[in-house]
Amino acid sequence: MLIRIITAIIAILFFFPFVFIGGLPFQIIMYIIGTLGLIEILRMRKITSYWVPTGLSLLLLWSLLIPKDILLMEHRFELFMLFILLLLAYTVLLKNKFTFEDCGFLILSAIYVGLGFYYFMETREAGLVYIFYAILVILSTDTGAYFFGRAFGKRKLWPEISPNKTIEGAVGGIFLAAVIAIVFNYFFPVHSSIIVVLFVTIAASIFAQIGDLVESAIKRYYNVKDSGKLLPGHGGILDRFDSWLFVFPMLHVIQFIT
Repeated sequence: MLIRIITAIIAILFFFPFVFIGGLPFQIIMYIIGTLGLIEILRMRKITSYWVPTGLSLLLLWSLLIPKDILLMEHRFELFMLFILLLLAYTVLLKNKFTFEDCGFLILSAIYVGLGFYYFMETREAGLVYIFYAILVILSTDTGAYFFGRAFGKRKLWPEISPNKTIEGAVGGIFLAAVIAIVFNYFFPVHSSIIVVLFVTIAASIFAQIGDLVESAIKRYYNVKDSGKLLPGHGGILDRFDSWLFVFPMLHVIQFIT
């Protein structure tokens, strides 16, 4: 537990100054973290030995992360499609040693990681208040799920994927997230309507838990305990950002953040 706490403090002291600074330094950090996250998921499948498709998948990711204020943003879709076509062409060059299934895995992995971090950057542009709102919802969901699960948990939520999670814990996570969000909105308004904040928070809390379960499902399928070893006591990048990859895109899709 001590290692976990120390790692969390160091990570916060390193990461959040870039969030406050914003701009290019923040974007560079997002590119680095996104790259590390994608490499983690590729290592789970043990596909990183294919250097060319691994490089193309990184280019896919980087094309997704292009910020709106960069001129190249206008051609992001064309770049993305070019890299997909090159990946497909590589299946021919390797005579199906690198397969269509491998190609699909790389594309989906880049989208999975890329969209989450892209919308995190977009949220930063919308305002720090939205960043802290979303992070508080995610953290309070995790905290509530843990303590409510320990105190009242009896019915398993999804034992085949995450044996320790319970329905009671999931509900407790949503409840605590809603309380924290309402208090936060009182001091730092993210919306004029408490009702809207309440319903958005419930949805965000549910998506945070889905994001956690999705990453757990990936790890269980590939028979790994953690996505990586970068953060002692916490695992890898995806272990820490799994909920973020779902919550930030969702907040933009429903246009709570514009």
